[in-house]
Amino acid sequence: MLYDFLVVGHGLAGAILAQTLEKRGHNVLVFDFEKNNSASNVAAGLINPVAGKRFAKSWQADVFIPAAEEFYRNLETELGTTLYHQKPILKLFSSIEEQNNWMGKSAENQWNEYIEETYPSLPFSETVNQELGGLKIARGGFVELRKMLSFLRQKLGTQNKIRSGTFQFSNLKLTENGIQYEDIRARHLIFCEGWQAVNNPYFGWLPFSINKGEVLDISVQNFTTGCIYNKGVYVVPLGEERWKVGATYNWREPNELPTAEGREELLGKVKQLLKIPVEVTGHLAGIRPATRDRKPLIGTHPEVSQLSIFNGMGSKGVLMAPFLAGQFADALAGKSVLWPEVSIDRYRKFFNESEQKG
Repeated sequence: MLYDFLVVGHGLAGAILAQTLEKRGHNVLVFDFEKNNSASNVAAGLINPVAGKRFAKSWQADVFIPAAEEFYRNLETELGTTLYHQKPILKLFSSIEEQNNWMGKSAENQWNEYIEETYPSLPFSETVNQELGGLKIARGGFVELRKMLSFLRQKLGTQNKIRSGTFQFSNLKLTENGIQYEDIRARHLIFCEGWQAVNNPYFGWLPFSINKGEVLDISVQNFTTGCIYNKGVYVVPLGEERWKVGATYNWREPNELPTAEGREELLGKVKQLLKIPVEVTGHLAGIRPATRDRKPLIGTHPEVSQLSIFNGMGSKGVLMAPFLAGQFADALAGKSVLWPEVSIDRYRKFFNESEQKG
């Protein structure tokens, strides 16, 4: 059989791209080595239209959020399960300075759709350090990524459209009609390898800036809320007194090993938020495929037209991937072009330099 696309990798990016291509009528095969602690399995799956201490509106939030909401709701309908939990995010101020920074930005019209309410102060709470006030952010939420990836993998398995294993570049052959990998033939191959792209001989020239993120699973008794908390860390309600806390950013140790330092950093920030005891029930680490300019890396190889990449979404993949997968599918079909901010063409000089060195 000749497939239209071979997608290598079934983390968040690969799963969403494969689903998008399939829905557009393409014959897709996925090749993946499943890892329990991949970045997609570790992450909390947050969608947050307001990011960082400087209260920056997430890049292209007005485009990404509607596309993400539609994608995950449609996927829930198809799979017959709940995946996307839309919840307000209560961003609590950590200091008077942070409070003042927001007040200086709050008059801008760009926030109208996303800031449900501003609290200059909040009443004393027995459970939460919230007296400095904060923001109630609308259109936030989280996706159960581990569950989503598991369901999609099962679906592909029943259709005989997924192969398990470690991709060996020595077994890849370029042909006139596309590619051949062992007994697999496809017109086009798309790499969605996450941080492993740094070892890809065709796309290793791209400027990834991988970093490790650690998260905790915690149990908190007699504490319920309808929102996601954000104060130095995010604290996401998973139900049944279970919460996910994250995340750290570590560029010094790009490995997948949880550390005592990461645990203490996260617990210290939880204690700045919560006044009640917590019990750690899990501790995981994953490597984010972040990039130098914090924008995705998408496109077809400058010289090998059979090969493309869909990667580099860092901690924003849940938000960005649904729209960008659609845009990339259109670009591959010749119906559209990629945004220059995400196209690998912006780094063509790096490819030229790598060729000169080679």
